[in-house]
Amino acid sequence: MEIQETMRGAVLLGPEQLEIREVPIDQPGPRDILLSVEAATTCGTDVKVFRYGGHSRMLKVPTLFGHEMAGRVAAVGEDVVAFSPGDAVVVVNSAPCEVCGPCLEEKENLCEDLHYINGAYAEFLLIPERFVQRNTHLIPEGLSFERAAMTEPLGCVIHGLNACNLPPPIFACDLPHQGRSGETEVLIFGAGPIGLLFVAVLASEGHRVLLADPNADRLGVGKKLGASEVFKIDRGGGQAEEIRTKTQDKKGATVAIDATGVPEVWLDVVASVRPGGTVNFFGGCPPGTIIPLDAYQIHYNELTIKSTYHHRPDTIKTALNLLADSSLNVDLLLSSERPIEGVEEALRSMMNKESLKVVIKKRLGSH
Repeated sequence: MEIQETMRGAVLLGPEQLEIREVPIDQPGPRDILLSVEAATTCGTDVKVFRYGGHSRMLKVPTLFGHEMAGRVAAVGEDVVAFSPGDAVVVVNSAPCEVCGPCLEEKENLCEDLHYINGAYAEFLLIPERFVQRNTHLIPEGLSFERAAMTEPLGCVIHGLNACNLPPPIFACDLPHQGRSGETEVLIFGAGPIGLLFVAVLASEGHRVLLADPNADRLGVGKKLGASEVFKIDRGGGQAEEIRTKTQDKKGATVAIDATGVPEVWLDVVASVRPGGTVNFFGGCPPGTIIPLDAYQIHYNELTIKSTYHHRPDTIKTALNLLADSSLNVDLLLSSERPIEGVEEALRSMMNKESLKVVIKKRLGSH
């Protein structure tokens, strides 16, 4: 693969300030690889990064950004043996140290020295040694770059599901994808890309899925992905009592998951589960957010309240295997394709609820 000296990339400068620039291509060191980015998908985190002009954990401006990616290995360092030029790979946006306390407890998402990588909205991206060793994966044959780029968000969703006390078999990367015996009623708040990924996986595993969102079009996608029931709610929360009536016995769902990151909706999530139920606060709220919880209800109904962040290496492997299964119809989330020059337009289309996810490609029409 011929590699030029410079490339096009979307550079974030500040809040809603983005420029397409010609920037140098970094060459790989002995244990690095250079990725030719064939598909990058937009996500809600990138929308937040664009809106606020940065991210306290993941990047500082000015910088290339974007973090859901798949592509081909363009060049490898002299000591790299696991990958060769031309290999189709997914590179995930973080790499744990594997030696700290959380890593040794298989909580790599909480690694004390978690490294992040950004720069997917560009023609090429240098992949440092730690990412090459710990979170770069060969794409299964037949899996498109566009689908493969969704490995990271789906890995986050699998991590979230593993925390929900669902019946066995629990998702594991070494188990074949198969339906569960019996179903659990799971309520999802939020029909954005993450909420819809929850729907797709839960429905494929045989669960009864309820989906609540203010956007009728997105609810329609949820129905196509296998939601048993969808219902339109108002923005701002305060609708738990009505939502409970949508559950099978009107006593609440067994599991309720927030995929909005809206504090008022968090309250509805807690109030929408049945006694003994599980709540998962998956959608992150801004720093300093405080919500009032009914301690009486939590204690006497024996509610389990959890939150989940990010992904783990095992959930990434599971996600990649699931994406290789064409029956998981997550292509419905890919609203359109745009060139690198269209990154800002793509992010604004998400902000305006006009798109779910947009595929950014350096060559439109390529696969």
